[in-house]
Amino acid sequence: MIRTEDVALYRALDAKAKAGRPCALATVVATRGSTPRKVGAKMLVDPDDGLVGTVGGGCGEGEVLEAADEVLRTGIPQMVRIDLTKDFLSWDPAVCGGTMDVFVEAIRTRAEDG
Repeated sequence: MIRTEDVALYRALDAKAKAGRPCALATVVATRGSTPRKVGAKMLVDPDDGLVGTVGGGCGEGEVLEAADEVLRTGIPQMVRIDLTKDFLSWDPAVCGGTMDVFVEAIRTRAEDG
């Protein structure tokens, strides 16, 4: 079953594929403890056109964006571990108490495959 929140992402992915635009797909594949998003959450990264969806925001999402840039450059997928267990007494807004594993892969478009 497709989640309502993913409809915009799948529409954007289809449009990018038809336009031949390179993009990366980040998917939360595992969580432990308290996390802002759960398994299955997705984010589409288009370096020229921005983001659709989210894997949680903040510094963790920044790590995923860096990985997406590298994945698009090399074509090699990456697993990113986002650690949200920093010191609870800190002022760091990333403190949720858990960790997330996010798989980042390049999406080959029809124009690229041609």
